[in-house]
Amino acid sequence: MWLEKRQPQGEERLQIVVGTEGDSYPLMDMGSPEPDRPDQTLTDYVLVADYRTQRDPRQVRRQRQYLKELQAKGFQYKVKEDQEKVFFGIRADSRIFSLYRTLLMEPEGPAPRVDSARPITIPDTTRIRIVNFILNCRTAAGDTFEDLVKDGVFETRFPLHKGKETLKRTWARWRNMFRKQPVDDIRNYFGEKVALYFAWLGWYTCMLVPAALVGLIVFLSGFSLFNASQISKEICEAHDIYMCPRGDHRRQYQRLSNTCTFAKLTHLFDNEGTVIFAIFMALWATVFLEFWKRQRARVVLDWDLYGWDEDQEEVALELINCPDYKLQRHQHSYLRSTIILILSLLMICLMIGMAHVLVVYRVAAAAAFSSSALPFLEDQVTTAVVVSGALVHYVTILIMTKVNKYVALKLCDYEKSRTFSERESKFTVKFFTLQFFAHFSSLVYIAFILGRINGHPGKTVRLAGLWKLEECHLSGCMMDLFVQMAIIMGLKQTLSNCMEYLHPWLAHKCRSMRASEAGDPELRDWQRNYRLNPVYTFSLFDEFMEMMIQYGFTTIFVAAFPLAPLLALFSNLVEIRLDAIKMVRLQRRLVPRKAKDIGTWLQVLETIGVLAVIANGMVIAFTSEFIPRVVYKYRYGPCRQGARSSVE
Repeated sequence: MWLEKRQPQGEERLQIVVGTEGDSYPLMDMGSPEPDRPDQTLTDYVLVADYRTQRDPRQVRRQRQYLKELQAKGFQYKVKEDQEKVFFGIRADSRIFSLYRTLLMEPEGPAPRVDSARPITIPDTTRIRIVNFILNCRTAAGDTFEDLVKDGVFETRFPLHKGKETLKRTWARWRNMFRKQPVDDIRNYFGEKVALYFAWLGWYTCMLVPAALVGLIVFLSGFSLFNASQISKEICEAHDIYMCPRGDHRRQYQRLSNTCTFAKLTHLFDNEGTVIFAIFMALWATVFLEFWKRQRARVVLDWDLYGWDEDQEEVALELINCPDYKLQRHQHSYLRSTIILILSLLMICLMIGMAHVLVVYRVAAAAAFSSSALPFLEDQVTTAVVVSGALVHYVTILIMTKVNKYVALKLCDYEKSRTFSERESKFTVKFFTLQFFAHFSSLVYIAFILGRINGHPGKTVRLAGLWKLEECHLSGCMMDLFVQMAIIMGLKQTLSNCMEYLHPWLAHKCRSMRASEAGDPELRDWQRNYRLNPVYTFSLFDEFMEMMIQYGFTTIFVAAFPLAPLLALFSNLVEIRLDAIKMVRLQRRLVPRKAKDIGTWLQVLETIGVLAVIANGMVIAFTSEFIPRVVYKYRYGPCRQGARSSVE
């Protein structure tokens, strides 16, 4: 078997020929652009195949068949190759898009005029979206492009980055961190779905400014009143009151005054200001959503997308490409729905079980630290357990995120959705539900269960009859909740963001250093786009999910961590530019998609808002010492019968 190039005399065309003994046939024909079709010199898409597949006649025949079917639909293509890959540049004739004139309506004008003598001028985003759909249509053999990739016929496909210099200069630079985002330019390059994501992220970041300021004021006020709490003063002066031993390793009674420092720390994280801040954040979440709906309506009105429907467009594309296409009927099955529900509940139980594993770890760690030979560790057992438990929980979240995505995708495949938008919506609900339990199950345990099922001195509850269950920090359970949230959120907003940027940057640099560039300018451009990091169907979905989890940390249990909005604000300022640099400089171009809202994510935000009100109310009622302090002040304190000059 052999491979050679042929260029017939007098013709500006190149043939790649694959042959075996007694047989040879052209793989493809690189036609030169016709003089009356100047737009054919450009490229809509690039298909890539491994050079080794060109030595397999069966793979070559499948490539030829696929490309012939594209030619029959009105596509032109040309072939270029380097030492490792074969690139197929695909260009759609402008006359193809006359079939899609209802999809090409501009905000300020009618549908494009169909004129056989004059090509249609269409937006680049719409062109890529339609070409991408056609490329993935089933062939006569019943294969999609994804099937051909799985079989090794092709390696990948991608649209080229073209005309991104404006976005590079005005958007995808760290120096533009505090500049307004060019949402319209983003829409013209990446499509409405990406533009709406950045419009929402920018609005969310702006709305975090007042929340961050109020949270910072509440936190600093706790420091300013560190020594002003009347209850802390009484505890510090209680030298004649003794407390029972806290742990098995302590056999001596302690004076109440020994907990003076911890009483002051309790007032630092749990004071009247945290109650006011919890009420403020509940109102903030509602105002943020209503203002976003107004902002989104203004943006969509400018884009003239109120009459557009994603499902209708998907069905129209199918009918145009396949006249015999039949709309898939909704197949309701009680058996399938029951199986999906049971599997989902099992995964949720697994998430809750992971929280129980963390409980076991904390109990075992407390026993290990208590018997440690290090004296400083013995005195700070609870703090060491809380910090190490938060680190273990963070590692668990990283692992379960990959598991949850795989399970959610499999459940959606089994559910057999009719359209891609329906599948995406169901995947969003399933994946977010699993992620919510993975992130917040341990926080629920700390806030509402920790220290409440331990029994009492003389009759303590023990794990496996050996280890005593852990108790709250000496400063109260709010201290445990504060440390847990601070560590998890801090690591997610710093370490995760660093990895999110460094991993694609290093991967791109490594591929660029190993590769050699061709002399042909067009092939060199294709190679550079190929070496960029690949994107997937749910690349933007991952960015949305990251922000939803952050929004959950910013609103749910925020009474225990007033600095959460401030941390989220700093993180988002970096996140916007980080995502912009990734999309423009480090990743292949995303396939533009139309959208008139953020979809199911709006319902997710509303759900988080409701949960935030409930969770913060329960934190004030059950976790905080605010209510016991008020009861003590008016029922048992020294001022219960009136003000006294010697007491605050």
